[in-house]
Amino acid sequence: MKINLSAVIITFNEEKNIKRCVESLEDLADEILVLDSFSTDATKSICSRLGVRFVEHPFSGHKEQKNHATSLAKYNYILSLDADEALSGPLRKEIRGVKQNWQADAYRFNRLTRYGKKWIYHSNWYPDAKIRLFDRQKARWGCRHEKASLHEFIQTDKGAHIKHIPGDLLHYSFSSISEHVQKIDHYTTLAAQEDFDCGKKIYIIHHLFFRPFRYFVKAYLRKRGFLDGMEGFIICVISSFDIFLRYAKLKELRKSSSFQNHSS
Repeated sequence: MKINLSAVIITFNEEKNIKRCVESLEDLADEILVLDSFSTDATKSICSRLGVRFVEHPFSGHKEQKNHATSLAKYNYILSLDADEALSGPLRKEIRGVKQNWQADAYRFNRLTRYGKKWIYHSNWYPDAKIRLFDRQKARWGCRHEKASLHEFIQTDKGAHIKHIPGDLLHYSFSSISEHVQKIDHYTTLAAQEDFDCGKKIYIIHHLFFRPFRYFVKAYLRKRGFLDGMEGFIICVISSFDIFLRYAKLKELRKSSSFQNHSS
């Protein structure tokens, strides 16, 4: 079955990324929709020059924003990208073929991440398969917990047919170590609050020692992070610290809550 395809992207201050993302979709998507959270940089003007459909909407959470973007699309068949992602040439070719002969309910493909100036092929960052091409009548964005909004992923209906296709989704993640550290500080704060709101318990030895250490062993040794050179070592260390920081912040929140309850 031949289909028409809507490409959807959510943005906030993505002037350094959005042009690359949109250009990778040209002559492939039948519609390019950008849902923006009132950016204060040049994102809107860049999108205007590129001729995409540009809609502004207050940010309501990653999951919620992506589902809203999907609901605004003209067509039922959706290709969902983040602004710091772009389609590789081989993936464009595969998706073009899928458009001419749509067979599944959703399609999964690998994501390849760039760290600084290096593409990372190990370190538990690749192949990082993601469902990003789907029929919105059979799939939607969701999270593992009802109250959660972070770490969103595509949830398909029970029994949905999911097919893996070759080609890489290129992810331009962190331009520097400083940017990586700043982002994990931001997202671990949000994740800790989310865990707290969901009533998640913390066990100090398990969460603050064993889980970060186990992740490092997995990423650096089992997933061969050492083959990514110094970048691989840095990624594995910071990713382990990410886990430690999330649960340390959760411990801090629980301690503060307990103190307030005893004081009242």
